[in-house]
Amino acid sequence: MEIKEVTNKKHLKEFVNLPLRLYKKNSFYASPLIKDMMEHLSDKNPFFKRAKSKFFIAYKNGKAAGRIASIVNYAHLEFHRDNVGFFGLFECINDKEVTNALFNKAKEFLLENNLKTMRGPMNLSTNEECGFLYEGFDTPSMIMIPYNPPYYNELAETYGMKKVKDLYCFIVDVPSELPSKIDRIARFAEKQGIKVRTVNLKNLKEELYVFMEVYNEAWKENWGFIPITKEEIDYMAEKLKPVAIPELVIVAEKNSEPVGFLGAIPDFNEILRKIKGRLTPFAIIKTLYYRRKIKSIRLLLFGVKKAFRHKGVESIMLKEAFKGAVKHSFEKCEFSWILEDNYDTINLTQIVGAKRYKTLRIYEKSIN
Repeated sequence: MEIKEVTNKKHLKEFVNLPLRLYKKNSFYASPLIKDMMEHLSDKNPFFKRAKSKFFIAYKNGKAAGRIASIVNYAHLEFHRDNVGFFGLFECINDKEVTNALFNKAKEFLLENNLKTMRGPMNLSTNEECGFLYEGFDTPSMIMIPYNPPYYNELAETYGMKKVKDLYCFIVDVPSELPSKIDRIARFAEKQGIKVRTVNLKNLKEELYVFMEVYNEAWKENWGFIPITKEEIDYMAEKLKPVAIPELVIVAEKNSEPVGFLGAIPDFNEILRKIKGRLTPFAIIKTLYYRRKIKSIRLLLFGVKKAFRHKGVESIMLKEAFKGAVKHSFEKCEFSWILEDNYDTINLTQIVGAKRYKTLRIYEKSIN
């Protein structure tokens, strides 16, 4: 067995393509578009202006058997000052020898950078996919929620990783009408001068600057928070514009100042599972056909500035987004991911009747 660092485009392509082989017979796995991942792991991604990473591939008997990224996130270190480094993009056969070699390689890079804890998986940070799926293997994961075999958790724990945080995913059928409590609280918010509006996709970049303002204030006390920059917002806008639906992206305002933001997107994993990461001419036809048949949405952006919490802002945004979900005939909505100790948001999911159906687990290990 040997471990090789990714040092060129050919190696990176092998790194990106590895999951397609590992999950070949798994109907629940949705591969991201290979072209998009190649770009995402290059210097075109503004994430790497505040971070550095090394990617490694493990080979057993001459065949690629696993991969891992080792990540030094300067934005995290500046904000938290905790000497934590990260691993991510982990995929592997069920082999402890291969796994331990990959984790050791990731650890070496973090130690070289004087870090004392290895945490993950982060793909590449808490602003993106993170965690190993720990519960909920019997259903496919929605867009930007990881799917992996159950044995990944055993491999991590065998290496000495311990749970540091669980992230929850809740699911609910889109109801014919919202609970009366939501409507009642939304009316209270309206009386306090809170107004909501949907975004203008033609100005999505500027609209997401509003999200950045809300996010960087509302989420700053959350575990693992990292501030978002304008460059990252510009990058995000480019990715979201083709998939966003205006009626599902809501801004709450008071006196024209943003106080809350809600963003839901269609579950494009329903399409990605069909095209297997390759946007061929036939896959494009498939995408156009199945796009109209997507039945689920994922609510992935949801926050209110601290001074406006418990004033009905959450309810008035949900009420507006519900109209959009009904208009576009979506049948299910996932609230994810939610920190296990974010009780306010968890309580809100319970009011609308959502059930927890998946858990993602983040691990860490002392490496000093």
